Formats: sequence, structure tokens, C-alpha cells
Amino acid sequence: MKIIFRRIADYIRECDKLLYILCIITTLFGCVMVLSTTYNYYGQSFGQFITQLGALALGIIAMIVISNFDYRRFSKFWFIIAAIGIVPVILTFFIGYAPGVTDDKAWLMLPGNISFQPSELFKICFCITFGYHCYVLGERVKKFRYMLLLCIHGAIPVLLIHFQGDDGSALVFALMFVGMMFAAGVKLRYFIIALSVAAVALPFIYLFVMNPDQQARINALFFGTESDYLKTLYQQYRGRVAMANGGIFGQGLFNGTLVQASGIPYGYNDFIFTAIGEELGLMGCILTLMLLAAIYIRILYIGFRSNSKLGLVICTGVFTMLASQTIINVGMCLWLIPVIGVTLPLFSAGGTSLLCTYLGLSVVMSIKMHSDEGINHLHRLRLNDN
Repeated sequence: MKIIFRRIADYIRECDKLLYILCIITTLFGCVMVLSTTYNYYGQSFGQFITQLGALALGIIAMIVISNFDYRRFSKFWFIIAAIGIVPVILTFFIGYAPGVTDDKAWLMLPGNISFQPSELFKICFCITFGYHCYVLGERVKKFRYMLLLCIHGAIPVLLIHFQGDDGSALVFALMFVGMMFAAGVKLRYFIIALSVAAVALPFIYLFVMNPDQQARINALFFGTESDYLKTLYQQYRGRVAMANGGIFGQGLFNGTLVQASGIPYGYNDFIFTAIGEELGLMGCILTLMLLAAIYIRILYIGFRSNSKLGLVICTGVFTMLASQTIINVGMCLWLIPVIGVTLPLFSAGGTSLLCTYLGLSVVMSIKMHSDEGINHLHRLRLNDN
């Protein structure tokens, strides 16, 4: 019994308590907003709210369990982690289904009528496998031929998710790849060259890669007419009206005019930020972004303090994954970019998505717990106890 209490005390002493507190507070905030946006939508049901709370509980358990394992050890089993990430994605091409009005068969149906989007898990697996790839290469990442190998590695998830039909997630993967390459020490000139090539390729991507629906969203965003407000821009228009309704302090939780009337399409998911704007106003939106920013900064802080390239690159991957989703999602809600189906981390409804986010945070916590600084500190404490 004494050993158990000592291990619990050691864990509390060594874990990143600030990250825990920030994640739990932010997720509980998100759960309340999910309840507000889904209670009437699902016929006065607490179902989605309970799902979110269950995912939060499982996420905390995952953080406790996974953080006790040294990330450097389980990263060596990259081939197993890669299979865990890629096999479910491949299955969607054969047995995937598309929920709601989307045409993207990017989900799997699990036992118990539980829907699961494999790309969410794939993001976490990619952080580990790509981070380990960069770590193994070491300084060789600065050489062109090894950088090409990294590019092939990064292209695999981007292309798979693109052909799956989920270009929003494909874009997030691409941004994760760029961020992790930068953290790995790839020379700046390669980023400049890639950016120049991407700029030249944009017209070709628009004409030959984007489907008509994606082209219509871009056209409507920049050259939209009043008729587009009832069609292509309808979701963003309703979201903007909701945020205008909220003003500075909002109409009050569970009192939003559009939120409670289910008047914002996907107001519980992709557009939950606009629901926050209507019910809690500008101050609620600022609080949301401040909480998320604090978590993301903490993730980077842990990466830099790990004294390990592997830890830094993985933390950068998790940071880029979450930060890019936030920027894209808020950009959609503020009518700055077209709607591309990216959720707001820790807020948007979706139990499996929330749980996968916590899996990423679990790896970050493992990096904190097993950094050289943390291990040395724990060793000193145990010597003092003896």
C-alpha cells in the first residue's frame, strides 16, 4: 500500500498539473456548450452531453496510463503505431459510411452504434511515427535525399485522406507535416522553395484538384451574391447572425435565439464557436481562444523543455494539429475562409474525436513525465526520501 501511495504521489509531483487543469476546464466548458446546442436539437436529450463527459473521463484515464510509459520506448514500435493509424483509414474505402449530409465516407461504424472517424486517430499516430523518423535521421534531415524520404512519409496521410474525401483533415495533416519538418531542423530554403511551388500550383489545384462544390464555396466567399446566402454561404451567414446577436456579453447560456432554435447548421459541431458567440458574446469567444492558446503554448513549452528532438518534434506535431484546426475552424466561423469541415478541438461535439485529442495530449504528458529533467528530478526526490 505504501508503494502505491508513493507512486501516486510521484505521479502528481511529476505530471504537468497546469496542462491537466487547462484541458479539464476547457473540455468541461466545451461539454456545457455541447449540451446547450444539442439539448433541443435532439429533442431535449442529454445524450451528446453524456457522450462528451464519457469521452472526457476516458481521456483522463488515457493520459494517466499512457503518460506512465516512456514515449521513447513505445516510439520504437512505430510500425505497429503506423498500422493502428493507417489500417482503419484504408477500411473506410471499403466499409466506410457518410453521416448526415456529407458525401465523404470517412467514418466507420463500431459495435454499439458508435461512429468513428479514423483520420482523428491517424493524426496522433502520424505525430509519433513522423517524429520518430525525424529523430532517427538526426542531422541528416538537412540533406536533400533524406528530406525527400520525409516528404514521402508526409504525403502518405495527406493523399490517403484526400482520396477519402476529407480535404479539411488532409490540410491539417499537411500543416502538421510542415510544422514537424521545421522543428526537426530542415533548412529554411526548402520551405521557401516549397512555398513558391505551392503558390504557382494554386490555380492548377483550384481547376483540377478541387471538386465543383469546393470551387463554389471559394467563389461564393469572394464573389458571393444574395442568392448565395441561402445556398453556399447559408451556414456561415447564420453563424454570423448568431455572433451579431451575442454582442459583447451574449444572450445568456441556454438562451441563444438561433442556438436554442437549432438555427445554426452544425452549431454543435463545426460551428460551435458561433454558438459561443451568441450565448456568451465576444467575451465568451475570447475566453475560448485564451484557454485553447494556453494549452497550445504549454504543449510547445513541454517540447522545448524535453531536451530531446523526438519530444520536440512530437509536441510540435500535436501543437500544429490542434492550433491549425482552431485557426481553420474560427476562420470558417468568421467568414474568412470557406467551410471545409474542421472541428474546434475540445469543444465540438464528437466523443471519439475528443478522446483522440486526449490521446495526443497523453503523448505530450508522457514527454513531460519522461524528459531528462523530469527523470533526474524524480531520482533526486527518491534519494531524499531514503
